[in-house]
Amino acid sequence: MKFGKLHNISGVNFTLPKDHSDNELVLSKLPARDKKPQIFVGCTGWSMKEWVGNVYPKGTKTANFLREYVKQFNTIELNTTHYRIPNEATILKWKSAAPKDFHYCPKIPQTISHSNDLGASNDLTLRFCEAISGLEENLGCSFMQLPPYFAYNRLPILERFLQKWNSHLPLSIEIRHESWFNTPRYFDELSEMLKAYNIALVITDVAGRRDVLHQRLTNGMAVVRFVGNGLHPTDYERADAWIDKLKDWLSKGLHHIYFFPHQPDNILAPEMTQYITNKIATETDLIIRGPKLGEEQDGAQMSLF
Repeated sequence: MKFGKLHNISGVNFTLPKDHSDNELVLSKLPARDKKPQIFVGCTGWSMKEWVGNVYPKGTKTANFLREYVKQFNTIELNTTHYRIPNEATILKWKSAAPKDFHYCPKIPQTISHSNDLGASNDLTLRFCEAISGLEENLGCSFMQLPPYFAYNRLPILERFLQKWNSHLPLSIEIRHESWFNTPRYFDELSEMLKAYNIALVITDVAGRRDVLHQRLTNGMAVVRFVGNGLHPTDYERADAWIDKLKDWLSKGLHHIYFFPHQPDNILAPEMTQYITNKIATETDLIIRGPKLGEEQDGAQMSLF
């Protein structure tokens, strides 16, 4: 992720801001959970040759990267769908590779998210929803990354998109244009609309744009994109703060969490994922699964298949 990246982070205040004042109300109105929540933590792709011998067993061929990825992680930010709507054969391949506890989180195609009308004039949204529905229990939360120029005056266009979206499929929206954050009323209008449609608002933690770290919940799901700086010591400090925050939200009734650690070129993302999942497993009784790296890989890790 290049958005908001800085070469020099020495002057950045990485402290998590306070929750939005509306969060308590949102959380208080959620239906009671009927089981323990599961936290999903994963990377942004599986096609990393650099992971062979660390994340993947030595000698793993490219064709088997997905098979090894789903053994190590329980979710993925599925960027490949940003470039094309997957066909039925691809969906079946993804589904057959994944254990029951694995969630794909598809990124909405740019032919929709970066079009002037967000797909209102065609059937691409319908086709995309039909395609990813084939993932069944392995479908997590889709997300739409709106382009940097998608400003507040396009709010009606976004609502028309939400009206076309299949409401049975979890969805989150990421906004980037400064207009949403410079005027609190604009951000409130967006948040209220997403609450009405039961859509999550992506929270992005990145050095160069602290405004997108808005800490506002709009439904029972938190979707966090955590952009690290090559495992700099501040990455771990920030991760610790996030773990405390997620535990707090869960204690107040939050249902689901999707947390995606980004690192430069995705190479070190498994290390941050391992750190987060190990710490959550140690500090809570929540359901979580994370990677075993390098020499930690053992036969138990392979027993999913």
